[in-house]
Amino acid sequence: MSYTALGAQPKLPHEHIQAQRFSKTRAAQSRAVLEDYVELIGDLLGAEGEARITDVASRLGVSHPTAIKTISRLKREGFASGRPYRGVFLTDEGRKLAKRVKARHRIIVDGLIALGVPKETAEADAEGIEHHVSVKTLEAFARLVPNTKPPKTARMPSLAFRK
Repeated sequence: MSYTALGAQPKLPHEHIQAQRFSKTRAAQSRAVLEDYVELIGDLLGAEGEARITDVASRLGVSHPTAIKTISRLKREGFASGRPYRGVFLTDEGRKLAKRVKARHRIIVDGLIALGVPKETAEADAEGIEHHVSVKTLEAFARLVPNTKPPKTARMPSLAFRK
């Protein structure tokens, strides 16, 4: 069955508009990986006092070489540092980013719960949403929860990462 047999074809947006949308999505996907790593490293440092590459890899469900490659990128971008036989640490910029990501995550989870989404589902869904949400949507989520405003750090867009 062809696409046209399913009904009228929707009108495509102008080329540059569609290209901007796809470009934004690709950039968000690239940032999402780094944000997940920074958030997890911050959590591990807070809970266990250290963030070993082995722990990062197992908690993110990636191979050890993948974790090493991504953490190397975090180091190049100035978000992490490492010490031989001591694991990974966040720089000041890395801690700021982790705080921003954590705040966004919390607002989205709380907003989804306010909409009636079960807590476990809200937590899982927030993992995907948190990296792609706009400031306007984040502020709308914050309005769903009484006495909640996006922290100043959550209102700042994620940093643009270099390739």
